[in-house]
Amino acid sequence: MGTRRFGRVNWLGLWTLVQRECQRFLAIPTQTILAPLVTAGLFLVIFTIAVGERRGDVMGVSFTTFLVPGLIAMTVIQNAFANTSSSLMSAKVMGNIVDTLMPPLSGWELTVGYLAGGIMRGLMIGLVLAIATGIVLGQGVAHPIWALAFVVLGGAFMAGLGLLTGMQAQKFDQQAAITNFIITPLAFLSGTFYSVTALPPVLETITRFNPFFYIIDGVRWSFLGTSDTAPAMSLTVVGIAALAVGIVVWLGFRSGYRLKT
Repeated sequence: MGTRRFGRVNWLGLWTLVQRECQRFLAIPTQTILAPLVTAGLFLVIFTIAVGERRGDVMGVSFTTFLVPGLIAMTVIQNAFANTSSSLMSAKVMGNIVDTLMPPLSGWELTVGYLAGGIMRGLMIGLVLAIATGIVLGQGVAHPIWALAFVVLGGAFMAGLGLLTGMQAQKFDQQAAITNFIITPLAFLSGTFYSVTALPPVLETITRFNPFFYIIDGVRWSFLGTSDTAPAMSLTVVGIAALAVGIVVWLGFRSGYRLKT
C-alpha cells in the first residue's frame, strides 16, 4: 500500500474524530458529567454518615480523606469506559459505523481518536471532583503530576476496554451485561472503599491481580502520599495494561472485527 495523500498521519481526520467523541458527551452534560458527580457525592455523603468517625483512621488519615481519591479514580475510569463503549455500540446498532470506517483513518488513528474522547471525559470529571473536594473538604493533591499520569493511563486502559466491549457486543443488553457483571465488580472490589491490607491474605493476593486496583491505589498515593503499593509499580502495571489493551483495540479496528458485518 502506498503512502496516503494525507501523509503518514491524517491529522485532520484524527482531530475531527477526537472532536466528535468529545462533543458526544459535552452535548448532554447532565447525563455524562453532572450525573457521575452527583453519584460520587452521594457515595461520599452516605459512607461518611454511615461509617464516619466510627471507622477510625485508614493509612494514617480519616476515613473520609481516605475515601476521596478512590471515589475520584473510580468515577474517572467508569466514565472513560462508558464513553467509548456507548459510542461504538451506538454506531453499530444504529448502522452509522460506516461513517467511522469509511474515512481514510488507519486502525491506530481510530484507536487514538476514541481513546482521547474517553480520557478527556474522565479528566474533566476527575478535575471537577478534585476541585470540589478541595473546596469543601480541604482535600489537596500531594503529587499532581503523578495524579495526571494515573488518570490519563487509567482512562486510556478503561477507554480501551470500552472499545473492546463495543466490538464484542452485538446488542445493548450484551454491553450492559459486560458492564454490570465484569467492569463494575472489578471497580468496586479494587480497594476503593478499603485498604487491601485489611483483607484476608488470599483475597489480598487476588485483588493484586486486578489492574483496577493499581489505578485506584496510584491515584490515592497521588493525593495522600500513602498507598498499598509503590507508586512506580502501580504506574508500570497501569501503563502496560493500557498498552496491551490499546494494541488489541488497534488489531480489532485494523481487521474490522465485528464492525463490518
